[in-house]
Amino acid sequence: MNILSNNTRLVKNTIMLFSRQILLMLVSLYTLRVVLKTLGAEDYGIYNVTAGIITLLGFLTGSMAIASQRFFAFELGQGNYEKLKKNFNITLTIYVIISLIVLVLGETIGLWFVYNKLFIPDERMDVVLWIYQLSIISFIFSLFACPFTSLIIAHEELSIYTYVAIIEAILKLIFVFILRFITFDKLLFYSILMLILVIIRTILYGTICIIKYKECSFSLYWDKELFKEIAIYSGWSIFGASVNVFKIQFINIILNQLFNPVIVAARSISTQIEIAVSSFSQNLSTALRPQIIKNYAVDNREKMFFLLSYGSKGTFLLLYLFALPLFLEMPIILNIWLINPPEYTVLFSRLVLVDALISSISYPLITAVQATGKIRVYHTIVSGILLLNIPVSGIILYYGAPPFFVFIISICFTSIASIARLIILKNLIDYSIKIFIMKVLFPIIFISILSAILPLLFWYFFTESIIRLMIIIFISFIMTCFNSYFIAIDANERIKINNKFITFFKKKYI
Repeated sequence: MNILSNNTRLVKNTIMLFSRQILLMLVSLYTLRVVLKTLGAEDYGIYNVTAGIITLLGFLTGSMAIASQRFFAFELGQGNYEKLKKNFNITLTIYVIISLIVLVLGETIGLWFVYNKLFIPDERMDVVLWIYQLSIISFIFSLFACPFTSLIIAHEELSIYTYVAIIEAILKLIFVFILRFITFDKLLFYSILMLILVIIRTILYGTICIIKYKECSFSLYWDKELFKEIAIYSGWSIFGASVNVFKIQFINIILNQLFNPVIVAARSISTQIEIAVSSFSQNLSTALRPQIIKNYAVDNREKMFFLLSYGSKGTFLLLYLFALPLFLEMPIILNIWLINPPEYTVLFSRLVLVDALISSISYPLITAVQATGKIRVYHTIVSGILLLNIPVSGIILYYGAPPFFVFIISICFTSIASIARLIILKNLIDYSIKIFIMKVLFPIIFISILSAILPLLFWYFFTESIIRLMIIIFISFIMTCFNSYFIAIDANERIKINNKFITFFKKKYI
């Protein structure tokens, strides 16, 4: 986390991303409660399973965005604006091709799957087909937002995200408010509202980038070699990003086949919690990503290694800051939030937090691999490990294991994949595994144990209540911040942070 003290822009970007995430998280938590209450657990499960068929293809948006960011940030690091403009136009061409492929796959294989493989009550099939078509349109609009958001991140002007998030949050609250008073099918109307939200968001990002960035201009341009380079990189990024989405959605389908929609709803809620909490640590990773790539572009390995070590600690500890009190007080939090959460939601939510904590350590390491452009071996090995979640989970559930076993399996494979990432990075850029263990792994393990002692004592000796919840949140926050400051940050960095704080205080108040 001390890396923030060395770069004003990084501080600003992280603060803006945190503000954005807090806003979106609060709105999402409230709207999910209203939507679950309004639609009911079964309809909410149906929506997630149906829309999830297109979400299987939705990994394209994230992977293409990361691929675009790599090429845009690399050229910005080298100051090559002419090639940046070429990259932008070639990237748009690739997005058009991908959207056409998605449309064809969605209206053939995907539609067949909805008709023949999903367990949907007969009386809801007509609505499900409408939801499916709306999901396809929503995905295509999301896909075309990617080059614009990639430019924003590459330019490190992430405050734009906050402004768009404010508009998005207001619209989402309005839409959910309207949903409560609709007399016809609420599930269908909810799907229409979510599509409108995606369309507005895409238009906003596109308009801002066209006005703000000169390289964001549409022109007929073709470069076979550049297209090949970006397409190959994007292809491997798509393969890597697809693994996590396929894991989530295929296991949802397996749970739907072997159990019922309520179990799927419980898993979907736990996934929403994981996404909301993980986003706080991913904000730091997002702010770090362009700087890691730019330092690699100019061969500044010392600064890059510094960003990797402190970034890995920072992403984990930022997540742990929220995960610790959530893990301990999950039952009362879910009861306050959802009133009557579906069965297994508490256990599912606790397990996904453990999985997310292990994954968070690798966020900056993944960016470093992407910066090199040599991602074929990385995705072949790491994605292959993570893909094993699907067959192993299917086999264990088929032979009678309870549904929470899918999370235990995921934690095991996430840990193995994290080790594989570190070994690959060692071979690519000679990043020291020993230094990582000493400067990253040992400190965060020590901080995690030390910070959990006092909250665990309160959790064990006091009965469940709102007061205990507030005390544990407060103590967890204080202990994690205190231990992070004195253990995760070295003496020289603490001096720099103290000096900057004193300087800021004097300018502000003296």
